[in-house]
Parts: sequence; C-alpha cells; structure tokens
Amino acid sequence: MIAIQIADQQNALALDGPRLEEAIRSILDEAAVAEAEISLAVVDDPTIQVLNRKYLGHDYPTDVLSFVLERSEDRLEGEVIVSADTAVASAGQYGWTPEEELLLYVIHGTLHLVGYADGMPTEQAEMRRREAACLARFGLEPHWQPDDSPAPGGNEIP
Repeated sequence: MIAIQIADQQNALALDGPRLEEAIRSILDEAAVAEAEISLAVVDDPTIQVLNRKYLGHDYPTDVLSFVLERSEDRLEGEVIVSADTAVASAGQYGWTPEEELLLYVIHGTLHLVGYADGMPTEQAEMRRREAACLARFGLEPHWQPDDSPAPGGNEIP
C-alpha cells in the first residue's frame, strides 16, 4: 500500500494535489516500491530555511529537502519538503509556471527518496535523465539538457 499525505503550509501557490501525488506515485511505481508512507510538505522560504539550517547547517532557503525515515527492500517511509516561495521566485527565469517548477522539486525530492543521488557528475546526469522522464509524463520538457548542470536541491538527509 502506498500512502501519500500532502500538507500545504504556504500561501504563494494554489496546489494541484492530485498532480503532485501522481508524480510521487509514478516514481514509487518505477522503483518497484510496494509499500510506502510519503509525506509532502509545501512550505514557505522561512520554514524551509529553518529546516535547512537545522539538518544541513545551511542558513538559507532552498528548493527541496528529502528525508528518508525508513528504507528497506520492501518499504519506504520518507518526507519531501518543497518551497513554494522559491518556486515562485525561480520559475520566471526558466520560462515555467511556478506550479511546474514546484512539480520539478517534488520529482527531485522523491527521486532522492527512492535512492537517486546527485553528488557526483555521473549521478547528476542520471538524476537529470530521470527528472526529464518524469516531467515528460506531464507534457513538460526540462529547462536544461539531461546531462547539464546539477539538478535542483540535492539536499537529501539520509
């Protein structure tokens, strides 16, 4: 069983919960995760900055944080936290809507939960390819080439 909970703790965007849930489910399905409890929190910049400082020692807002709470062969429990404020601020420079930018953050964070990393160039390239494939399901093309620069965030708490 897959359980996904979405907490909307911001005022910058109206969320499309079903779309965000669909993105999470598709990544879990592709990773053959049969049992999962995933929480997605959409927050503002001050909230994500507090978490980024507390867990990573970075005293600034970020786009996405991922927390794996439990991972075994047949079970995954984790949290993805994304900043709607950052999505609103960043989307324009890429020609995307804030909702599309937020979807990218959710995809990126969920890929971290299922085991993708982006610390090394080869890992970054694979993360970008997976993000592009996930975005394509929603009729979106990434604003980068799949082998380009680092993916958003990269802030996974193992």
